[in-house]
Amino acid sequence: MLAYCNIQAGGGFLMFKPKWWLKNVFEIDEDFIKSNHLRGFILDLDNTLSMHGSPVPEQGVTEWLAKMKKLGMKLMVLSNNTKKRVEPLAKDLGIDFISFGCKPLTVGVGRALKKMRLPKNSVALVGDQIFTDILGGNLSRVPTILVEPFHMEDKATFKLKRKLESIFFKRDKPQ
Repeated sequence: MLAYCNIQAGGGFLMFKPKWWLKNVFEIDEDFIKSNHLRGFILDLDNTLSMHGSPVPEQGVTEWLAKMKKLGMKLMVLSNNTKKRVEPLAKDLGIDFISFGCKPLTVGVGRALKKMRLPKNSVALVGDQIFTDILGGNLSRVPTILVEPFHMEDKATFKLKRKLESIFFKRDKPQ
């Protein structure tokens, strides 16, 4: 059973809210894609497809990406990280990528949409962070999917970021 909330982005604090909120990328399946008329995904890398800084994808990600490709989905990694970090993993996954994506600015999403050659309402941005992924997608007027990070980090900056996110959006676990 797919567990998600459907929240339309608008002005103010709503710009920090995703359209959908899923446990992880594995909940994005054929039914979800068809019911929401999606043709592509702009995917964050760290804590969405792999553990932050890891040179390998999380278990099951390679198979999920293969299913998405089989369904005809166009896929693009958009990361704020460096090319040195993003390129090896994106190439191993067989996905085009944009590094130094400048999220939440709209420039990276715009570049991804141009490369994908799809209208923005048919592409969803998938990521684990409200202040970069979700805000960047909403500012770009692209539907957004918030996923829980595969692993919570112990770094002070990560904890601070999650605390600040809670001011704008109550992160109750999806059902």
